[in-house]
Amino acid sequence: MVRLTLRLLRADALRLLLSSLAIVLGVAFIAGTLMFTDGMKAGAYERAGTFDRYTDVAVVADATTIPPSAVDRVRTVAGVRAADGEFIGSGGLLGTDGKPVLGYAVLVSIPTEPALRSYDLVAGRLPERPGEVVLDEGTVADEGFRLGTPVSVGGAGGAAQPFTLVGTVDVAGTSRDVGGPYIGLVGPDALRVAGAEGYARILVAAAQGVSHPELAARVESGITGVEAAVQTRQQLLDAAVEDAVRDLEQFTMVLLIFAGVAAVVAGFVIANTFAIVLAQRTRRTALLRLVGATRGQVFRAALLEAAVIGLVASLVGVAAGAGLASGLSVGAAALDTPFFGGITLTTPTVLLCLLLGTMITVGSAIMPAWHGTRVPPVAALSDAAVQTTRRAGWPRLTVGALVLGTGVAALALAGAAGQLLFVALGGVLAFFGIVLFGPLLVPALVRVLGWPARRLLGATARLAVANAIRNPRRIAATATALVIGIGLVSAFVVGARSTKDGIERSVDAQVGVDFLVTAVSADLPAGLIDELQARPELGVVHEWRAVARDDVQVRAAHPELVGRTVERVVAGDVGQFGPGTVLVYPQLAEARGWTVGSTVTVAGTPLRIAAVAVTNTEGPVLDGSPVAAGHIIEVADADFTRLFPAERGRLAEVQQVDGISVQQAREVIESVVSRYPTVNVMDQSAYKKMLTGTVDMLLAFVTALLGLAVVIALVGVANTLTLSVVERTRENAVLRAVGLTRGRMRAMLAVEAVLIAMVGAVLGVGLGTAVSASAMAVINRIGGDFDVVLPWGQIGLILAAAVLAALAASILPARRAASRPVVEALAGD
Repeated sequence: MVRLTLRLLRADALRLLLSSLAIVLGVAFIAGTLMFTDGMKAGAYERAGTFDRYTDVAVVADATTIPPSAVDRVRTVAGVRAADGEFIGSGGLLGTDGKPVLGYAVLVSIPTEPALRSYDLVAGRLPERPGEVVLDEGTVADEGFRLGTPVSVGGAGGAAQPFTLVGTVDVAGTSRDVGGPYIGLVGPDALRVAGAEGYARILVAAAQGVSHPELAARVESGITGVEAAVQTRQQLLDAAVEDAVRDLEQFTMVLLIFAGVAAVVAGFVIANTFAIVLAQRTRRTALLRLVGATRGQVFRAALLEAAVIGLVASLVGVAAGAGLASGLSVGAAALDTPFFGGITLTTPTVLLCLLLGTMITVGSAIMPAWHGTRVPPVAALSDAAVQTTRRAGWPRLTVGALVLGTGVAALALAGAAGQLLFVALGGVLAFFGIVLFGPLLVPALVRVLGWPARRLLGATARLAVANAIRNPRRIAATATALVIGIGLVSAFVVGARSTKDGIERSVDAQVGVDFLVTAVSADLPAGLIDELQARPELGVVHEWRAVARDDVQVRAAHPELVGRTVERVVAGDVGQFGPGTVLVYPQLAEARGWTVGSTVTVAGTPLRIAAVAVTNTEGPVLDGSPVAAGHIIEVADADFTRLFPAERGRLAEVQQVDGISVQQAREVIESVVSRYPTVNVMDQSAYKKMLTGTVDMLLAFVTALLGLAVVIALVGVANTLTLSVVERTRENAVLRAVGLTRGRMRAMLAVEAVLIAMVGAVLGVGLGTAVSASAMAVINRIGGDFDVVLPWGQIGLILAAAVLAALAASILPARRAASRPVVEALAGD
C-alpha cells in the first residue's frame, strides 16, 4: 500500500500542485516571521550594552528622575573611579535651512568622564564642556553640517540655542537609532534643553580591584533617600536584553496571529482539495477494496499521501520563508526603519515549520479521507466517474443555523453589554455558523448573484450557475476560505473609517480655532505660549493642560472658547466664566454638595462656581483612573498658570484677532514657532490628518498581513476550478460537441469563478461590517462617540479585487478545458 500510495501520488502530482501551494504560502509566512524576528533578537543581544561598555555599576531611577546632586554623592563613594549622570529624552534640531530636521530626535547627555564614554567616534571629539554638541554621522551628512560651526538645538526647555558641533558619532544599528537625529550634549546642557529636573541614570566606573557587586553595595548605601535601584553591569545587560526581547516577542506574536489566519485558510483549501480528489478516485478506491484492501489501509494511505504533500510543501515553504525574511531585512534597511539584524535560520524554526505544515495538511485531510473510505467494492463495477454528490444533512444545517443566529445575537447585544468579549465570541460563532450552514446558504447566494449574469449571458451563465451549485459542500468550503480573509479585512476597513470619522467629528466639536500648535514629542516648550500671547495679531492662545488633585481633574479653559464645548448647562451662566471662577461638572457638584455661587478651593485658592455644566471634552473614564467620571473642574487659563506653573500641555489653540487674515496669522505664528524645533503649526485639516494618519498606517499594515490569507483562498478557487475541469472532462466535451465554443467555455468557467469569489467576498464583507459595528457599539457604551461609517469606495475595491482575482484564477482551468480535443476528452475516463 505504501508503494502504491507513492505511485498514485506521483500520478496525481499536478492535481495536488495548487493545494500544496496553499501550504507553501502559509508555512513561508510562519518561517519568514520566525527567521526575521530571530535575527532581530540576535541583533538585540549584540546591541545590548552598546552604551554601557565601560559602565560597571549604574544607579537607575525608579519612577522619578535622579537629582544632579546625587551624582556628586556617588563620586565620593569609596571604590568609585568615575561617575556621571545620563539623561535620555527627546529634543529638536534646526537644519541649515532654518527648518526643523524631520524625524524623532533622541537627546542624550554624554558623560564627560573619559572612563565612561562608550561611543564610536567618527570625527572630531565628544563634548567636554557646556555649549558643545555631537550629532550622528547620518544627520551631519544629510544636513551638510561642518565641525566647528554652530548648530541650533531645542526642546521642552525653550527655544533653540546655538551649540558648537565638535564631533560626529556612529549610532547606526544601536538601541538609540530610531531613524531621526541623535543629539549629544553634556549633562547640564541636556537637562536645560529638555526642561528636565534630573537624570535617568548615574553611570559608575569601578576603581581597580573593586568588584562590581561590592561597588554596587557601597553605592547603594551612599545614595540613601534617592528613589533608584543600583545594578551591576551584568544586571544592566540582562535588563536591556529582556526589554528588547519582550518587545520583539510581542511583535512576533502579532505576526504569528496573522500567519495563523493564513494557515487556517490553507487548511480549508487542503480539506476541500482532498475531498474533490478522493471523490474523483471513487472507482480506484473501490477496486482496491475489491482486491482486498481494508478501509483502514485506504484511510492510512490517504493520510500518508497528505503527510508527504505536507512535508514537501513545508520544505519549499521554509525556503520561501528565508527569501521573505531576506526581503523584509532589505526593505527595513532601505526604509531606514529601526529594525536591525539579518535572518537567523535555526533548527527549532525548521522543525517547527515542517511539523506545522505537515500537521495542518494531515489534519485537514482526515475527514475527506474518512469519507473516501466509505466506498463499497461494488462501486468498481459502476460507470460513474465520480462519487455521487453528498448534500449536507439536516442536523448539520440545523446546528449551523443555530450557531449563526447565536453569533448574530451576540454581536447585536455586545453594545448593550459593553463587552468586547461578546464581539469576539459573536464573530467566531457567526463564522462557524456560515461554515456549517454554508451548503444551503452559499448556493442560494450563487443563484441570487448569478441572476444578472443569466440575463446577460444566457445559457452560458446558466451552465456556470448549475456547475457552481451542483456540489453544495464543495462550493461552500471554497467560499468559506475567502470569508476569513475578506471578513477580517472588511472589519478593519470599516472600523478604521468609523474611527477616523469619529476623530474628525471630535476635532470639529472641540476645536474652534483656525490654528493648532502641537509638540512633536514632549510638552510644549517653556516660553512659547508667552511669546504667542504677546503678539497683538493673536487674540486667543489656549494651552490644553490638566492635572489631577484630590480625586478631581482640574483643567485649563479659555473664556472665549468654553461656550463652544459646553453640551448642557445644569445651572448658572457659562458667560460668567472667567478669572476667579470655575465650571464644575454635575457629578462632582452633586457629590460635594456644591451649587452656583459656592466657593471651592483649588490648590489652596478660593474660586467661585460660575456654572454647573457638561462639556464635550470629558472623554471616557478608563479602569484604574484616579478620577471618577464627571469629577472635573475647569478654571481659566490665567488661574491655571498661577495655580500650577510647572504644568504644561502638548497642544495649544490659536486664533487671530478680527481684521487679521488667516495667511497673516499663519505667518505670525510661524515666525514665533520657527525657533522651536519640537513644535508644529497646523490648521484643523492638517491636525485631523495627523490624528488619523496612525489609523491609516495600522490599516495598511493589517491589510498587507491579511492579504496572504486572501491569496491562499483565491488559490483555493483556482484549485476547485482546476479539479472540477478534470472531473467534468467528458461533460465539457459533450458541450463542445453540441456547439459550445471555446470562448463560451472560457466564459462559463470565468462566471463560475466570479460567482464563487463574489459569494465569499459578500459574506466576508457582511461579517466584517457586523463585527466592526458591534465593536463601535461597545466603545460608545464605555464613553466613545463613534458612528458606523461604511467606506463604499474601499468595499467596492475589495469586491472588484475579488472579481479580478477570480477571473485570473479561471484562466488556466479554462485554457485546459478549451484546448483538449473533443474526441480525446470523450474517450477519457
